[in-house]
Amino acid sequence: MSYLGLDEKKTSNTVKELNILLADYHLYYQKLRNFHWNVIGKNFFDLHEKFEELYDDAKLKVDEIAERILTLRFQPTSNLSDYLKASSIKESESDISDSNMIKILLEDHGTLLKQMRKVTEIAEKGGDEGTIDLIGAYIRELEKTSWMLDAWKMKTTENHKPV
Repeated sequence: MSYLGLDEKKTSNTVKELNILLADYHLYYQKLRNFHWNVIGKNFFDLHEKFEELYDDAKLKVDEIAERILTLRFQPTSNLSDYLKASSIKESESDISDSNMIKILLEDHGTLLKQMRKVTEIAEKGGDEGTIDLIGAYIRELEKTSWMLDAWKMKTTENHKPV
């Protein structure tokens, strides 16, 4: 660990939270696959494609989070049973409406954002700029995606709040 110039004890706290985020992203990824396979109705073409875009992105983030843990010289969690125990994201049914799929994903985004903020807070205490930079970019991207999904579910008569 000395080559990174980080305190191992502080870094282990960051890794604990990164492993929770890794578990969250695995369940989120699988949920996106579920929704991609099972979306039906008039929004099929748009959402089928969007869910694929989102799960491709989630798959990359799973790998990047695990590699960050390895960079910090710890072992990433890698068993599905451990992910199910650690994650705050829950599995979803397959036979739900497209609008409920979006609602559920937005709730999951809130869970992911909360965990990401926790990771960055703890990484900051450990002086871990690499993790802060990685997860900070994820936060920005997920906030934008959340805004877009929220706009999708808005009625055309609704509008954003004026300043």
